Order: sequence, then C-alpha cells, then structure tokens
Amino acid sequence: MKRPSPLPQQPESVRPVPRVERPAPRDPVAAEQTAPVTPLTRATTDTATEPPLEGARLRDVLRASRARRRALSAEVKRFTVRSRRRRNIWIGVGAALLVTVVGTAGAAYSPLFALERIDVVGTAQLDAGAVTDALSGQLGTPLALVDDSEVKAALVRFPLVESYTLEARPPHDLVVNIVERTPIGAMQTAAGFTVVDAAGVALSTTPDAPAGQPVLDIAEGTDSAAFHAAGRVMRALPDAVRSQVTGVSASTPDDVTLTLGASGSTVVWGSADRSAEKAVVLDRLMQKSPPDRAKEYDVTSPDAGVVR
Repeated sequence: MKRPSPLPQQPESVRPVPRVERPAPRDPVAAEQTAPVTPLTRATTDTATEPPLEGARLRDVLRASRARRRALSAEVKRFTVRSRRRRNIWIGVGAALLVTVVGTAGAAYSPLFALERIDVVGTAQLDAGAVTDALSGQLGTPLALVDDSEVKAALVRFPLVESYTLEARPPHDLVVNIVERTPIGAMQTAAGFTVVDAAGVALSTTPDAPAGQPVLDIAEGTDSAAFHAAGRVMRALPDAVRSQVTGVSASTPDDVTLTLGASGSTVVWGSADRSAEKAVVLDRLMQKSPPDRAKEYDVTSPDAGVVR
C-alpha cells in the first residue's frame, strides 16, 4: 500500500498577503471638540431623599406581610371548616341544655309548681283525712322544696305508720304512700290491753281486749326472743287462718302455741323456722278437719302434720 503524497504547497508569490490596518490620521480639530470622558462611578445620594425610599420599602414589606397572613388565615379556615362546624354544633347543644336545665330548675322552684293537694293512699286503719290535715303545713310550698323532715315529724305522731314514700305529681299534687303496721295481737298491761305489731311497737291501748285481736301471753314481754318468734308466726299465717286465732302463747322461741276460735282448739307450732310451710300445712289440715271437730293440730314438722 502506497502512502499518499502530501498536497503541493502554493508558491509564495501566489499566497495572499495579510492586510494591515493603518490608523486613520487624527484630526486635531475634532480632537479638540470631543467632550471629556467621565469615569462611571456610583453617584452619592443626598441624605434628604433617603427616608422616603426606606419608608416605601417598609410599606411594601408590611403590605406583603399582611397579604401573607391573610392568605395563611384563609387556608387555615378552609382546612378547619369541618372542625369549627362540629365545635359550633356542640356549643349550641350545650347552650340549649344549659338553658333547659336552668329554665326547668327555675320553674320547679317557682310558685308555678306550688303544692295545692295532698293525696294519702294505703291506709286501712288510719284516718286518711287526719294524715292530710297533719301535712297541711306543706301547702303552698313548691314541690321541689317540700321538707321531708317536716313530713316525717308529722307522720311520727301516727304509730300505725310503718313506712311512707312521697311522690310528686306536677304541677300541684303530692301523693303520700303509707305502709301501715300489722298488729299481731294485744298484750295485757297495767293500763289495759295494748295492741302491738311484730316489732313490739305499741299501736293503741284500750281498757278491754280489742275485738279481732288475739291476746298475747308472752312471759318475758316484747323484748324477748319468744315474742319475736310469735310475731314471725302471726305474720306467716294466711288471713283465713289468722282471723280464727284468739290467743298466742310462748315461753321460749321453740314452743309457740295458737288458740283457735270459741272451740278452744290449739295449734302446736313449735319454732318460727319454716313458718311459711307450716302455715300451708295448717290451712290444709283445717280444711279437712275444721276446729269444731279437732282438738289439736301439730305442725311442728311441716313434712308430717298431725290432727288429734
């Protein structure tokens, strides 16, 4: 392989001669008319004109800051609108409840709900009118301000009242529900015959034995265990059997004995244990063998009642 020969060089006579720029001749008249050149330097400003420029910049900065705060506040409101709505709802509900409570309390303690009528219910032996008269001092008092202590003090004067409850019926009524004491018999004392309940509370005293109440023969009085046993027995008797009991005796808690009617039949009861079962057994024995045909009923063991 042959190496290519270099291109032939042009002869120096043919090469272009570089052009040399010669400066133009200086015109002495134009040179004299040319203005002098002033160096470019920053001109100093007068101090009298500086404050307006700084005040303008400060106003621009404050204006931009206010615009930024307004934009930020708008964004915050846009993103918190739901939470603010919920908060306003809760505030409205709370305010409504507060107004309702305050209004109700104000009305309840106002003369609009003054007591005008007292109804006494649950009395059988008590005179309901006497109880109403004893509570008449509460008339005109707002129902919410009826004094329980004064009501209790008025009802304590009635020994037959075992317990009571008050029921307000707006706007003007008060219902007094009374539970009377149940007498179990009369005990003979120096003052006569005192009717007592199962707790030994004296209900009334008469010179003679009261009709419809069995005579209690308890040797140790109303504070003894024998008396409490007799009370439990009398409270366990059904009305049909209790109405036939004319006497109750007990010297110990385990030998309670009942006397029935004019026939003088006796019921050997024993202790007050299982009194509810004994009462059922005695009722069945009396239905099969009435007291005029039996002298004694033994229910000391309710599993095996005996008639003699």
